[in-house]
Amino acid sequence: MPGETNLSILLKSMKPELNPGEYVFCTINDIANINSQHIISFFREKEGFTVVVEKNIADQLKLSYSFVAKWITLTVHSSLDAVGLTATFANALANENISCNVIAAYYHDHIFLPVAQADQAMKILKKLAGA
Repeated sequence: MPGETNLSILLKSMKPELNPGEYVFCTINDIANINSQHIISFFREKEGFTVVVEKNIADQLKLSYSFVAKWITLTVHSSLDAVGLTATFANALANENISCNVIAAYYHDHIFLPVAQADQAMKILKKLAGA
C-alpha cells in the first residue's frame, strides 16, 4: 500500500506519538557487538556506523554519545516521495527554537529532539495538524 503524498492530508493525519524512553545517536565501527533488537535506526557513513539506541542500552555497552533525545513518531503513512512534510514540521519546530533530527522510514517519519522540549514539540505538532 503506497503512502500518502498530499501535504494537506499528511498534516491533518500526522498524529504525533511520543515514544517512551530516551534515545541517543552513537557512532561505532562494528555493529556485530550490538543486538539488532536494540537498534532503533542504523546508517552507514564513511566515518562509521551511526546507530540510534535507547540511552540505557548505550550506557550498558559503554557507547559514547553527546545528545540525549526524545522520539516522536508521526503515525501517518507518508510516502517516501511526499513533498513538504518534513520542511513544514521542521520549520514549525525551528520557529520555536527546537532542533530536530528526522529519520524517514518506509511507513513513518521519526523526529528526535531535545528531551526538555518534547512536550512543547508535541503541542506544536498537534497544533500544526489542527488537533
